[in-house]
Amino acid sequence: MITVYGIANCDTVRKARDFLASQGLEHVLHDFKRSGIERARLEAWCERCGWERVINRAGQTFRKLDPALREGLDRERAIALMLAQPSMIKRPVLDLGDRCLLGFDAAAWREALT
Repeated sequence: MITVYGIANCDTVRKARDFLASQGLEHVLHDFKRSGIERARLEAWCERCGWERVINRAGQTFRKLDPALREGLDRERAIALMLAQPSMIKRPVLDLGDRCLLGFDAAAWREALT
């Protein structure tokens, strides 16, 4: 079973889920805004993809942060921010074990899942 990590009301997550359904791929959504995210899983994503790609700097949650919290960001502070406010995690995340896909790109997802 495929698990898509994201937020239920996110348009990009909806597109990703629609794509999976159109490909006949069963999946579940782990809504990290409702259910949170395990530190170990978030750390693994940061290890595989780089924390700079995992944190969603373009999102409103990040942009509304106090500038002092945004400046001089490092891995540990970024992880703490994402754990405290999961809306700051780039979404959706497709965790494939040995790698993860951040954001939705139909071609990349198709290639990874076939």
